[in-house]
Amino acid sequence: MAVQPLSEILRPAFEQRYGVPAINIVNDLTIENVLAGAVEASSPVILQTSVKTVRQIGVDVLFAMWTSMTAGIEVPCALHLDHCPDRQVISDCLAAGWNSVLFDASALPVEENQRQTVEVVAEARRYGADVEGEIESITGQEDGVGSDEESKRQTLEVQLRYLEATGVDVFAPAIGNAHGTYKRAPVLDFQRVSDLVAAHPVPIALHGGSGLSDEQFRDCIARGCAKVNISTALKETYMRSNLAFLKDAEAAGKWDPPSLFSHVAADVRAMTRHFAEVFGSAGRA
Repeated sequence: MAVQPLSEILRPAFEQRYGVPAINIVNDLTIENVLAGAVEASSPVILQTSVKTVRQIGVDVLFAMWTSMTAGIEVPCALHLDHCPDRQVISDCLAAGWNSVLFDASALPVEENQRQTVEVVAEARRYGADVEGEIESITGQEDGVGSDEESKRQTLEVQLRYLEATGVDVFAPAIGNAHGTYKRAPVLDFQRVSDLVAAHPVPIALHGGSGLSDEQFRDCIARGCAKVNISTALKETYMRSNLAFLKDAEAAGKWDPPSLFSHVAADVRAMTRHFAEVFGSAGRA
């Protein structure tokens, strides 16, 4: 139990075909209550930090929050750096104690992406950490990283060459998914996941999870998407919960910050439990 390498958390999920919620936190309240929601669901969980969040809070302070809040934790959990094109931020997080990183070099030519990913994997291994790789950018921006232009999809041959050369622990292909709020119902290329997993059995990361249907989640997970990313849903839950409480507070003329925090915390925990149930990770801890 407790804090584990990402690969150890994903191995049973990949083998047994359930998905582990990988939720992007933004502050101490969301760290505490994503973890609490996972404990309530008896689910493994991955807490993700964007580069923006790392820079806003600071590497040392953010990691101190993590270590404090995971002390004695009863479920497997990992701390992951999401979509990071900056090698220095990757080095800083690995040195501080992050369990895994996503080196997002998808803006580079595949050959250069592959060359640098090999270096990042070697660096991560020195810390006992894991690496997620990506050669096709996921449409949409996530905390300032990414592009709204759809990326060219690489052939299976190119993807396999990258996987074999780099040895990444998790792979994030583009399958029609997108970051942010979907403007229309996404059409996913589920077969790309099946083809990849059949040719090179590696846990797949499903990005752009906020807004997919339960059926789409389950189909992707059944094909090998063991890591399911949730960012926009956390942000919307957090901000809408604040907004609803503050509207009521204004109407009542009652201003009590601890009550606000408790209200938002309950909604974040409920959101985490919900995704654990949908992804099939509830009760797996």
